[in-house]
Amino acid sequence: MKIRTMAAVCAAKFAGFACRKMGRQGVTWAGKIALKIDPHILEELSGQVREKIFVVCGTNGKTTTNNMLCAALEAEGKKVICNHTGSNMLNGVVAAFVLASGLGGKVDADYACIEVDEASTRHVFPAIKPDYMVMTNLFRDQLDRYGEIDITMNILEEMIRKVPKMKVIVNGDDALSAYLAMDSGNEFVTYGISKPVMKNETNEIREGRFCKCCGERLIYSFYHYSQLGDYKCPKCGFARPEIQYDADDVKVDDQISFRVEGRQITANYKGFYNVYNILAAYAGVRTAGFAAEHFNDMLKRFNPENGRMEQFRIRGCGVTLNLAKNPAGFNQNISAVMQDKNPKDIIITINDNAQDGTDISWLWDVDFDRLRDESIKSITVSGIRCQDMRLRMKYVDIPSMLEGDVEKAIRARIEDGVGNLYVLVNYTALFSTRNILKRMEGEKE
Repeated sequence: MKIRTMAAVCAAKFAGFACRKMGRQGVTWAGKIALKIDPHILEELSGQVREKIFVVCGTNGKTTTNNMLCAALEAEGKKVICNHTGSNMLNGVVAAFVLASGLGGKVDADYACIEVDEASTRHVFPAIKPDYMVMTNLFRDQLDRYGEIDITMNILEEMIRKVPKMKVIVNGDDALSAYLAMDSGNEFVTYGISKPVMKNETNEIREGRFCKCCGERLIYSFYHYSQLGDYKCPKCGFARPEIQYDADDVKVDDQISFRVEGRQITANYKGFYNVYNILAAYAGVRTAGFAAEHFNDMLKRFNPENGRMEQFRIRGCGVTLNLAKNPAGFNQNISAVMQDKNPKDIIITINDNAQDGTDISWLWDVDFDRLRDESIKSITVSGIRCQDMRLRMKYVDIPSMLEGDVEKAIRARIEDGVGNLYVLVNYTALFSTRNILKRMEGEKE
């Protein structure tokens, strides 16, 4: 072990500890410091993983899918390194390995499950050379950072081709992701849902409406949501691939259930999008060669945490925190909220920091008019761009209360609300809001 690597690990661990003592996450700082001391530390540490490395990419669902896949591998008795917090750029990926290693820079892990930001694959893939890549979906996200979706696809295709032995586990219901897997030349397996589950009543902006092979408009026999569904090109023959891990008999009520490979899968989550997250994790663990006999037991214990439908109980009020950072994700958030027929209050927090994307025009592509429902007793808008969010609600004739301070907004709804609160936040509001809720949960009544 190189002295430089050992120094980098020690310095990074100290930085992470200091940040946590100050109430900060500290993950990205740990990775940044480690890289500064040893620029090759990611290659050094990832090379010590004994068996295989998974990466999870895609616009929505990365954190939940990655953490669930990690839990599934651990249920098979494997030791796994994972960036659980969702810090998925280069510094966060480095930190996952550094913080999991010993002070001497030794890694004790059979597998690694690493969520990777699409733009960061250029830095991560050459260093860790993944064995498997799980692709969740490709939606429009942060135009000022990523540009149009074609730019993201070009980056991913370039990086997939650079790891030709990497097997791609792809959402076959997404024409963009499926095209990427098919065109890359890498071996791939597919997961998806071959029958319509519910009536799609949204007016969503659908990405990938045109065939990536020839440019002809794709024909869909049905949509699940956004552009996910059963598609084919009437001109060149490009079509939804055969699905190897196919969810059947899908039910989305108070809990999710479906069958795959004849196995009944049940989870106490809301949101149709979670069917895809669960299915992606299942396809991952099966592709790695496991029978997945413990998968249902894992789901019973698994807590999404990190603001993905995370539950809190504060002074008798049930609070659900969820990340919503682009049109497709926000529309699915709204669907999950509307599954709950009980009276509820909603807080929507929108920031425009660099990690959120400073262009928030995407708010106008979200079907907020669906929140005009008698079960919703109040909507409060908060965050840096609360005025923009309030204007967006005004345009669909939905009244909202304005409170720029998130903590004040939460306290007010817990004090005078109906006891059932949903807090929907975009990216940079997530960690601070979660800290507020955790602190309030520990307060004495």
